[in-house]
Amino acid sequence: MENKPQRPNSYLALAIISTILCCLPTGIVSIIYATKVNSLYEDGNYNEATKASKNAKTWGLVSIGIAVLGWILYILIFGVAMFGALASGNAY
Repeated sequence: MENKPQRPNSYLALAIISTILCCLPTGIVSIIYATKVNSLYEDGNYNEATKASKNAKTWGLVSIGIAVLGWILYILIFGVAMFGALASGNAY
């Protein structure tokens, strides 16, 4: 019996959630890497499976980071605009 290393996490859930809720392009990259993990592991490419797992996690977190940055910029831009309108008395 062959002694296999533990299967790395595919982070497929993170990839799908980050694609749907956050940033589509980087989320898709994360899904691609996540789907490679199990097949690479089953083929015996344990190092490649681990690399794909790390890449899936990294791209999923990058997707979430881009979304958070986008929301912060959105709130800042419209918050400043609303504050400026209120300060000048032009708010309706």
